[in-house]
Amino acid sequence: MSEEKKPLNFLEQIIEEDLANGLPKSKLRFRFPPEPNGYLHIGHTKAIGISFGLGEKYNAPVNLRFDDTNPAKEEQEYVDAIKEDVAWLGYKWDKELFSSDYFQQLYEWAVLFIKEGKAYVDSQSSEAMAEQKGTPTQPGVDGPYRNRSVAENLDLFERMKQGEFEEGSHILRAKIDMQHPNMLMRDPIMYRILKKHHHRTGNVWCIYPMYDWTHGESDYIEQISHSLCSLEFKPHRELYDWFLEQIIDKDKLKPKQREFARLNLSYTIMSKRKLLKLVEDKIVTGWDDPRMPTISGLRRRGYTPNSLRKFVETVGVAKRDNVIEVSLLEFCIREDLNKTAPRVMAVLDPVKLVITNYSEGKEEWLDAENNQEDDSAGYRKVPFSRELYIEKEDFKEEAGNNFFRLKLGGEVRLKNAYIIKAENVLKDSNGNIIEIHCTYSEDTSKKVKGTLHWVSIKHAIKAEVREYDRLFMDEAPDSHSDKDFMEFLNPNSLKIVDAFVEPSLKEAKVGERFQFQRIGYFSVDKDSTEAKLVFNKTVGLRDSWEKQKPVENTNNHQNKPQNNPSQPQRKAIDVIQQLGKKYTNLPEEKQLKAKAEIQELAKEVTYEELQPLFNTVAKKVGTRIAVMIALDVLLKKGLKTNSEINEFIANALEDENALLRAEAQLV
Repeated sequence: MSEEKKPLNFLEQIIEEDLANGLPKSKLRFRFPPEPNGYLHIGHTKAIGISFGLGEKYNAPVNLRFDDTNPAKEEQEYVDAIKEDVAWLGYKWDKELFSSDYFQQLYEWAVLFIKEGKAYVDSQSSEAMAEQKGTPTQPGVDGPYRNRSVAENLDLFERMKQGEFEEGSHILRAKIDMQHPNMLMRDPIMYRILKKHHHRTGNVWCIYPMYDWTHGESDYIEQISHSLCSLEFKPHRELYDWFLEQIIDKDKLKPKQREFARLNLSYTIMSKRKLLKLVEDKIVTGWDDPRMPTISGLRRRGYTPNSLRKFVETVGVAKRDNVIEVSLLEFCIREDLNKTAPRVMAVLDPVKLVITNYSEGKEEWLDAENNQEDDSAGYRKVPFSRELYIEKEDFKEEAGNNFFRLKLGGEVRLKNAYIIKAENVLKDSNGNIIEIHCTYSEDTSKKVKGTLHWVSIKHAIKAEVREYDRLFMDEAPDSHSDKDFMEFLNPNSLKIVDAFVEPSLKEAKVGERFQFQRIGYFSVDKDSTEAKLVFNKTVGLRDSWEKQKPVENTNNHQNKPQNNPSQPQRKAIDVIQQLGKKYTNLPEEKQLKAKAEIQELAKEVTYEELQPLFNTVAKKVGTRIAVMIALDVLLKKGLKTNSEINEFIANALEDENALLRAEAQLV
């Protein structure tokens, strides 16, 4: 079957129209223009992906240009970090450039503006200029220095350049129209005096061009065909074009600015200034703290380039700003690591388990599958002995029929090993369980419902595990006009535990990623040493945050007005079934979107509606995948497990379809 052709996004449509109207394909050139005043964050991945993605699509060069026009905030550290991030994401730029490369040319053009009466030196206070500029509904008025002579303006501008004046005493403004309906066109500033050391030009300059003046002219010098910006620059487009029209050579290409919606993520902030505050106030350990939304922070946490690129691709290119749920980002890393991360065993909250009928001093090295999703991953050896660690939460002295882990008198399978039965426990003086005594059976063919991970105490390696949660408790922490974003910090965003891991991890290298079976995905932190392993939790096997939200009544939909045109006319369960029918035939990108739609629809279905689909025939695997996705949502909302649910999941875990097995593992 031929690969489904993706529809063009609106930026691609613009480019295709330009090509159809005579723009030679060889003239296509794009750029990613970060300001080196902070580290790149997840929001920048969209801008990076758009520009470099178009470069890949059209086999066109993409420049990496640093818009370094504010020496007060820019540093070489940020330049180096940005280059590392873009390269790590897998993109290659054509030329590495800086706006500071063009300072001389920009200055000469500014002198030309003065000579042609298109710019003047204003010597008013900033307060006076702001008052004269008017408001969006009231026109501005001309200032007292607007009609200075060309000679006086040239003299003052040269003396500004020579450092004769103090900061704030003079600026150079474009002479456009103080009554213009677009306030950005009311004689915008082109140059200001800044007696600051520049990270590249040193102390050569003490006047620096403003962003609006620099940006379009830099695009023109580099012959960028399409200058792609986020939506807040849409009002700037008119000024962008006006500046270009004053200097453009008709034989050269005029760049075209077009805008797209920026990427906003729930439960985080995207302001470099506010991120810097988190660093400076030591709320986090640095720009690369794994709780930060920076690319370097995500990299350190264990995110992969592929997962971030897939996230950006799934979000798509839009014309209007919206907020993307952080759960989609976490879904993308789970999907990626599920395919690639080796499986290992680790115990984060240990309790001792003794197999009383296993010989003291005996040990075995058992075969363990490295990754059931990757046939080439092979096997490793894990040691087994009489004394093991298991998770405390995996044992209860007494439990109901829906507890499928270990309980007194009950049996479970130890992953890759034997079936054990809990016989009795030892407790300390406070009544806390300190040992669980079990017997084992070498008959591993018996069917038991629970499987536990474990590590051999004799062989276990101690490791520090850093479990991260979201840095903010509020979905939009910087959207409250009456509160500071710092008020929403999550006091439990970091939990450090001493864990025990299997010995195969002794040689684990910084940056390597693993699935701790039944727990989540973890990455080796840069703080690791030969003497002490340190792991960062990347993401759990399922979204635990969803459980913390208030449980909604699954029957609420029955009380909603039936005449609301925004509600789907078909029942949610029918739409889920329909999505399932075509699920396995969809390309991966559309599978992600279909899954998100099923998860949303599942909030409107009851267990009674879902349960009959447990018995869907084997050949309709897509429907069973959709049911598994929906079941996961119901369980997170408080649905109690039962024998029917457990049987449905158990059968899925043994199914030959990898997609169904993966969804069952998440449940």
